Amino acid sequence: MSRKFKDFLFYTCNILLLLSAIFYTTEWNFIPYIYAGAGVGVALLFLINPYKGDNIRLKRLNIQQAIAALLLPVSSYFMFNKMNEWIICLLVSAILQVYVIFIRDYEEKKKQ
Repeated sequence: MSRKFKDFLFYTCNILLLLSAIFYTTEWNFIPYIYAGAGVGVALLFLINPYKGDNIRLKRLNIQQAIAALLLPVSSYFMFNKMNEWIICLLVSAILQVYVIFIRDYEEKKKQ
């Protein structure tokens, strides 16, 4: 899979996640399916791109990012069951991903 296609898929899945989370309040029946598909897409993209370097901190950050990605399908399970815990899973996933982005950027700049 090319890098350009992975980026396109990543952005598309994240936009679908955002839109389906916003439109969940409309109670349309197909919204949880869109959220689940996008969540699984994001999780697969994170899981098929492991870190292959030697930096222990970057390996740990990759594991945290994988955990954050796996929380998205878990939150879709809660969404299907009409439980409000899906919001907590989505929030924890978002916080972990933002943390990983900033720390990974710092680590990569420090490495250079």
